[in-house]
Amino acid sequence: MEREKFKSRIGFILVSAGCAIGIGNVWKFPYITGAYGGGVFVLFYLLFLVIMGAPVLTMELAVGRASQKSAVLGYKALEKKGTFWHIHGWFAIAGCMLLMMYYTTVSGWMFSYFVKFLRGTFSAALPTASSAGDAADAAAVFSAMLANPVEMGMFMAITVVAGFAICSFSLQKGLERITKILMTGLLILILLLAVHSMTLPGTRRGISFYLLPDMQRARDIGIGRVITAAMNQAFFTLSLGVAAMEIFGSCMSKEKTLAGEAFWICGLDTFVALCSGLIIFPACFSFGVEPDAGPSLIFITLPKVFASMSGGRIWGTLFFLFMTFASFSTVIAVFENLITCGIDNFGWSRKKSAALHCAFILVASIPCVLGYNIWSGVHLIGARDILDSEDFIVSNLLLPLGSLIYLLFCTTKWGWGFDNYCAEANTGAGIRLSPKLKWYFSIVLPLLILVILAEGLLPR
Repeated sequence: MEREKFKSRIGFILVSAGCAIGIGNVWKFPYITGAYGGGVFVLFYLLFLVIMGAPVLTMELAVGRASQKSAVLGYKALEKKGTFWHIHGWFAIAGCMLLMMYYTTVSGWMFSYFVKFLRGTFSAALPTASSAGDAADAAAVFSAMLANPVEMGMFMAITVVAGFAICSFSLQKGLERITKILMTGLLILILLLAVHSMTLPGTRRGISFYLLPDMQRARDIGIGRVITAAMNQAFFTLSLGVAAMEIFGSCMSKEKTLAGEAFWICGLDTFVALCSGLIIFPACFSFGVEPDAGPSLIFITLPKVFASMSGGRIWGTLFFLFMTFASFSTVIAVFENLITCGIDNFGWSRKKSAALHCAFILVASIPCVLGYNIWSGVHLIGARDILDSEDFIVSNLLLPLGSLIYLLFCTTKWGWGFDNYCAEANTGAGIRLSPKLKWYFSIVLPLLILVILAEGLLPR
């Protein structure tokens, strides 16, 4: 069967960036930027994105483009006879499945809050922001959602069924066409929201805290911790290591070099992350709300902020529409990988692969939904609940270990080899990788990934 291809280069870039752009860009990046020294952190982040994230991204894309296959068969097509690199392909597929077992639930939260703002739920729950009880009211709305397995299960199911329905069409008519709409809408919304935040009275203080380099704040935290945090963010933002990017390499043309395409993907991902902070910090400083990170930022702090501002229901609705687009673009990108793996490895038709994976993800996502209510007492890894345990396995084990395997496969003589990788990466017009970088890719880069792996496994 002939490999499906993207209709256009912009389609490839938007789909790949859509896979990278996700919830972490909004609920993690702005907070750690502000907390870890503002512009100091951003400079280190950009440095590590260039010297670590982008190179590994080119390796995943190179394996996909050279083999024209998904995870398992991609390795098999390029590995030397008698080697077993392809075993990692099965772990990569398992990683994508595990990721979707909880990410679809969180994406459902975004859709649920979009509906809540659209219906005016927070206008009634938070009529003003003048009292300390408003935060408690916002927290009560979030807690009520978590305690309701029917509501969470419904929005999770909508996310899963809609995602696989889109991907059941061809690559061009399904994933590529819808992602172009989602990403265009996302970029318009984020610019609109950022411009609106620039009009608020706390803009200057918010941007100063967020982006101006503050060496004293960085020293207070520790320069080493700032560097480690920047390294982690630059690595994890691209979702490398579970073949989520490799699949798009297998569908791209050879007209452009991979380093140049990686530049555009990283650039879009960083643009959305930086703009998210331009939305959040001016708003929080304008209304005297302490910015925090994670679910509490998105589902408690920001609803309180939106309830405080003129037209807050509209701005809250637009913000959670943006968040729905951001999370759903990741969902359908990973679904495409799962579907294609079914097509490649088992000879299924696209619709059969979509239907079978849809049924599996629907059932496998139920534990995460129940982990906040009926199964709230279940802790799988230490004190972590079901969602946090699943996320720990993906983020702290499968992503860094998978990236290390891709790296070793592309740089060692026991794998595909650096010369073959470099030749594939430099095919086409654009930014080219120098063969002189072999020592860096072979020695320094693996050590950096080992640092990330060790940091993620050390007890907090």
